Amino acid sequence: MKRLVLEKKVLSENDRIAARLRAQFAEHGIYCLNFISSPGSGKTSLLERTLERMPPGRRVAVLTGDIQTDNDARRLARFGFPVKQITTAGACHLDASMIERALADWSLNDLDLLLIENVGNLVCPTSYDLGEHAKIVVLSVTEGEDKPLKYPATFHKASLMILNKTDLLPHVPFDWRLARSYAWEVHPTLEVILVSCLNGEGLGEWCEWLDRKCGESAVVAAGEASAR
Repeated sequence: MKRLVLEKKVLSENDRIAARLRAQFAEHGIYCLNFISSPGSGKTSLLERTLERMPPGRRVAVLTGDIQTDNDARRLARFGFPVKQITTAGACHLDASMIERALADWSLNDLDLLLIENVGNLVCPTSYDLGEHAKIVVLSVTEGEDKPLKYPATFHKASLMILNKTDLLPHVPFDWRLARSYAWEVHPTLEVILVSCLNGEGLGEWCEWLDRKCGESAVVAAGEASAR
């Protein structure tokens, strides 16, 4: 019982901070995405391919979480956009307080898009709201097709599933249609995009999805601002 009460208290505090973050993102017109996956699914590679397709004037920044090292931040910083590593020192997820602290010395007026790469884990990150507009789950073809059934909360809460490393499909026993079917069992309206960061398959479709969502968010934010 004490464990349940403590967990509820922790999540309640997290939700309070996440709500504050969400309000700040709305005020500054920032669209925020939270990327969740198993370790090694290719989140960082996807963000690399995403950033290299951004025009130089695009006002985008990245927060990337890991238990140790700043390896991912150094990889992503090569593209000239603001990047900050959040080292959790053992925690298996990012939480809203980590995001708030990381953003404290950044001017939100200078951002339109914030990409958050969560710690590699399909369980814990799902429980923690980071103030994001949407969660994106990345599943690679080197994993099992039944991951959506094993970790249903992650796929249920996601707005988009990116099926990554499709260049390996001829070489691995992975049925991507079955994986998509399992994902739709959990979340019937989940959008799915097949991507290879190696040969570029699907990256155009992914960037179009991102641009569309940013545009929709900007329209909503403008409407809310005029209503105030």
